[in-house]
Amino acid sequence: MLTIPGGTSEFCDGMSRRSWLKIGSLAMGGWSLPDILRAESQNGTGVGSKRPIKGIIMVLMPGGPTHLDMYDLKPDAPLEIRGEFRPIATNVDGLEICELMPRLAGMGDKLALIRSLVGFQNDHNTHWCSTGWESHPEMRASPLIPGFPPGGWPSLGAILSKQFGPRVAGVSPAVDLISTKPDQRFIMRTAPTQAGYLGTAHAGFEVDAVDRANLVLNGVSLRRLADRRSLLNRFDQFRRQVEAADRGNDIDEFHRQAFEVLTSPRLARALDISREEPEVRRRYGLDREYPNERQGKTHLDQFLLARRVIEAGARCVTISFSRWPFGRMSQGDYNWDWHKDCFSEAKATLPLFDLGLSTMIKELEERGLLDDIAVVAWGEFGRTPKINSNAGRDHWPNVAGALLAGGGLRGGQAIGSTNRFGEEPNQRPVHFREVFASLYWQLGIDVNTTQFNDLAGRPHFLVGEHLPMPELVG
Repeated sequence: MLTIPGGTSEFCDGMSRRSWLKIGSLAMGGWSLPDILRAESQNGTGVGSKRPIKGIIMVLMPGGPTHLDMYDLKPDAPLEIRGEFRPIATNVDGLEICELMPRLAGMGDKLALIRSLVGFQNDHNTHWCSTGWESHPEMRASPLIPGFPPGGWPSLGAILSKQFGPRVAGVSPAVDLISTKPDQRFIMRTAPTQAGYLGTAHAGFEVDAVDRANLVLNGVSLRRLADRRSLLNRFDQFRRQVEAADRGNDIDEFHRQAFEVLTSPRLARALDISREEPEVRRRYGLDREYPNERQGKTHLDQFLLARRVIEAGARCVTISFSRWPFGRMSQGDYNWDWHKDCFSEAKATLPLFDLGLSTMIKELEERGLLDDIAVVAWGEFGRTPKINSNAGRDHWPNVAGALLAGGGLRGGQAIGSTNRFGEEPNQRPVHFREVFASLYWQLGIDVNTTQFNDLAGRPHFLVGEHLPMPELVG
């Protein structure tokens, strides 16, 4: 299955917005960040002098994960704030996370936790997690936020496609493993690997992780494949999109890349997790059923698939994780929008998240890939410090959390802090575009100089005036 358009989403949305913006230089011990980056360049550690990393695995947690019950617990706060869980020590002195994530605690030296992430809207839209920008056209259940360029913002994966092209023939630079089933795709109001103003040729390759067999076309000749009108019809909608955008040159490039992927066995093999040894599947928890999930299934295979696809040669792999099935909570499915029963949901979800993410990170390390592959896990906002009458936490765009690992980023630390009740940043607010700037920097892209033109021919920097974080890349 080859798809590129994204789906829509319908959560319990409010329309208010609060955005934090940190612009300009960042003072660190008397040094501005440009000074630090200039010194790194002179010392042989900046962009252009170090070996760039090879890729990104982005773990989306749509619905808004509860940062206060994961990375920023408040054990000394009143009961209506602190909740049911206690923090436990990691293998780094002074660094603590939730007791429901003991595996991640055991690799705290590899993790960078951000406890003061800002810049969000009160809207269930992961657009800012995948593009780095909050402005976008009107979407279903998501109002227009002005400020986006003609064509819309490109995703991180599309930027890597434009800047570098494929790393390996037959594997798209950006691969989206999130299910394309309508009941599950609604969580993405825009495709997480959307091309934006860069054009259709740089859109990510969307694979329905539930129906991966549609990609297994090894042994079918290109001529035979080209004769299949039913397959070519799958490209017609993209042709129309390209022509409507007056970017006709993208058609040939899109077709070339699509046929490369469909005729190469490389991606198909990566998506076939039956090729994995039973011991590897067991490590990810895929050797057993889960009676508390519908039909005893989980989404833990997403983490294994991400490792296999990035290892096969993709530059950016996007997955989502929640309990199974991934969809509308109002229909009995699961995401991270825990307006009620927050702690029972966490007891069922966080151990799975802990198992899948920690195993993927450990496997990347064992295979010699962790220094070359960065991992980021986050959602579209945080949750309210005060627990509501339904034992849930509501939307909280004021501050959120994120987890990063690998990719040459500095681990073993928590960046930023919130006030006593976790309501606002206390020290070091981190705008999510600073995270994007840091990832681009590690990939060898200098956000101070790199620009791309939108459909009107106007140039744009990748993250505006935001800069890489010295805590991560210094």
